[in-house]
Amino acid sequence: MTILLLGSGGREHALAWKMLQSDKCSKLFVAPGNAGTSQIATNVSINILDFEAIKTFALAEKVNMVVVGPEDPLVHGIYDFFKNDADLNHIPVIGPSKVGAQLEGSKEFAKEFLIKHKIPTAAYDSFTKETVEKGCNFLETLQPPYVLKADGLAAGKGVLIIQDLEEAKSELRNMLVHKKFGTASAKVVIEEFLDGIELSCFVLTDGKNYKILPTAKDYKRIGEGDTGLNTGGMGAVSPVPFADVVLLEKIETRIVKPTIAGLQSDGIEYKGFVFIGLINVKGEPIVIEYNVRMGDPETEVVIPRLKSDLVELFQAVGNQTLNEVSLEIDERSATTIMVVSGGYPEDYGKGFEISGLENIEDSIAFHAGTKLENGKVVTNGGRVIAITSFGESFQEAIKKSYQNIDKLHFDKMYFRKDIGLDLL
Repeated sequence: MTILLLGSGGREHALAWKMLQSDKCSKLFVAPGNAGTSQIATNVSINILDFEAIKTFALAEKVNMVVVGPEDPLVHGIYDFFKNDADLNHIPVIGPSKVGAQLEGSKEFAKEFLIKHKIPTAAYDSFTKETVEKGCNFLETLQPPYVLKADGLAAGKGVLIIQDLEEAKSELRNMLVHKKFGTASAKVVIEEFLDGIELSCFVLTDGKNYKILPTAKDYKRIGEGDTGLNTGGMGAVSPVPFADVVLLEKIETRIVKPTIAGLQSDGIEYKGFVFIGLINVKGEPIVIEYNVRMGDPETEVVIPRLKSDLVELFQAVGNQTLNEVSLEIDERSATTIMVVSGGYPEDYGKGFEISGLENIEDSIAFHAGTKLENGKVVTNGGRVIAITSFGESFQEAIKKSYQNIDKLHFDKMYFRKDIGLDLL
């Protein structure tokens, strides 16, 4: 098969790395890819939202499958674009329809879906510029801290958790009236705060059947001790040590099954990943959010733990025969530590040469924000490289990742040194 993978991050490098282990994948293109994918696949310079350019390329290269890494093309309807085009509709797209992608594209849509299908979630209400003062009144009915979520896509940064009531009101006005997150915050969801420990559940579904992939926990804050600004993710651990059999059973029966059944009963076409962001509140799993693709950096720990052929799984998703394929998981722990550019998630420089990659042993370097320039690998984003390792315990895996990070260097390189410490 000739496969086209859309995206350019660590998630896409991990998916490419895994798909190339399949004898079903004869050629892999990555658009636009990064320096890591260029070493194992063929990068192509296509804007992932330029569906006409993707169509031209897919037909010229006789592409047999499209795998969508990030959320943007899904929210913009790439699944529907292929399905409704007579020249393209024979090519399966791994990712949900435009309506299905609203589970991530609109916080309000997701909350309404959760309530409708009786899936445990926090109490909420949503507000616009016109109802901003009602929003301020609603905040007064809640206990601190206050959770404000931009309704639309804000690259993982549209959620504010604020302790002070007056500050929360001010930020609500900032988001709705002053467009702090642009059009993403034209509507804001205010949610009750849930106190617990977070984890992520990943599901692959063909729209009827599903497979639950390994759990993971990621670390969003830039600073140690979970302080500072939210990022796209600074590291991840899989499996989650506190996710015991009892909790996993609750997650499947109360959350996964009603989610897949809800998509079916609502007539929503969904063939791809469902990422369920959860919080464990005193042993009870509650949904914080849905994403409609794999998380990053969770992909870099979840996908390496799959022993099964990923391309075969994707084929089964396309054919709606996922129930006929077995899912094998590596029992070992996997961890990843994200190495980022100094200044991220705010201003940071690009173009710094990365040295030491050739010295990495017993770990996998998944490239995220990198590119090749004059034959050298240089930084090209905030999150630069994820170093993934296996171990009999997550502590052993983390130790390996840190030992290999010590071999890397680029100007203003930064990483958190406390990933996993909260799980001890």
